[in-house]
Amino acid sequence: MIYNTLGKTGLKVSRLGFGTMRLPTLYSNADIDEEEATKMFDYAIENGINIFDTAFPYHNDTLAGNGNGEIFLGEYFKENNLRDEVILQTKSPTWFISEKKDFESFLDKQLEKLQTDYLDVYLLHSLNASGWNKVKNLGVMDFLDDCLSSGKVKHVGFSAHVGLDLLTEILEEYPKWEVVLTQMNYLDEYYQSGADGLQYLKKNDIGTMIMEPLRGGRLINHVPEEVTVLWEISEVERTPVEWAFQYLWNRDDVDCVLSGMSSLNQVKENIRYASHEDVISEYDQELINDVARQYKASTLGNECTKCGYCMPCPNGVDIINCFNEYNIAQMMKDPKASAMQYFSVIDRGSRADSCRKCEECLPLCTQHINIPEELEKVREYFGTEFNHF
Repeated sequence: MIYNTLGKTGLKVSRLGFGTMRLPTLYSNADIDEEEATKMFDYAIENGINIFDTAFPYHNDTLAGNGNGEIFLGEYFKENNLRDEVILQTKSPTWFISEKKDFESFLDKQLEKLQTDYLDVYLLHSLNASGWNKVKNLGVMDFLDDCLSSGKVKHVGFSAHVGLDLLTEILEEYPKWEVVLTQMNYLDEYYQSGADGLQYLKKNDIGTMIMEPLRGGRLINHVPEEVTVLWEISEVERTPVEWAFQYLWNRDDVDCVLSGMSSLNQVKENIRYASHEDVISEYDQELINDVARQYKASTLGNECTKCGYCMPCPNGVDIINCFNEYNIAQMMKDPKASAMQYFSVIDRGSRADSCRKCEECLPLCTQHINIPEELEKVREYFGTEFNHF
């Protein structure tokens, strides 16, 4: 495994971090397959991954609740006496905060779930303009000062899907930030804070962590034929997963890439890629740019990354899977087969035609998708079950 220094924290982090939002499950998202997840953690630690990222709502049936992810991590690290051997990172659920005392209340609850008396890194979760203004007015900076002075938290930061202006504003308003988690992949160089944001963070010695390295699976699943043809003329043969990771690891402004792995095979594959240097040639770098242009030229669906922040829909719409089936259909170009899949996978009442355009989802989307408008496109594309059966 290759390690980098995480900005001014001084922490030596594996350049592949274990994101725990998508651990394997049994009957529901809240029901973690603990046997399989344990095998994944065992292999990850034995082969050099030393940073684990989680959050308060991970592995609840919705992001509105208290998830089981932190509980599983706490039990695993305690049972295996590994707490002091890993870097543990979780996030404050800023959307739940309504008064100043809530900051400490949630932190203490998370420490209890994780069965630890300190966190290596504590992030404010998914900041946006309104969220930052809210927590700032509630005294979050005093809270972070207290966290650091008490020893409950060693290093503080935030995660955000925002533009460069807001990113720099947040950074400038609190001098003790040490870590920032942002979205980046070879499609997103100029999206949100993008490459300019990473360069700004590196210039200010802020530890950089990356989320969405595979763009919600878009860069590796249902790869368009035009993209496959481009990859075949590269100087070095790589898998789509490897291209995505090596693009990031070749940047000098990326310290750690978080991967939400959901199987042991994924852990093994990703560790294999993270454990050797792979310098991308100028020719292959230009090829990556060509692939990005081809993806953007051929994209007919929407930019959903399946993060789940829009869920649950108050009207019961399964937004994530509606968009997933629609985006796959755009690439497969087989409306009849795609419609059969759509109606088979998504229950009646959870389909796009159940959207009532209440717009509660709009401020929640990390990709700034107009969800009601896109659901209308899904409804128009697939029609109703009666049209196809």
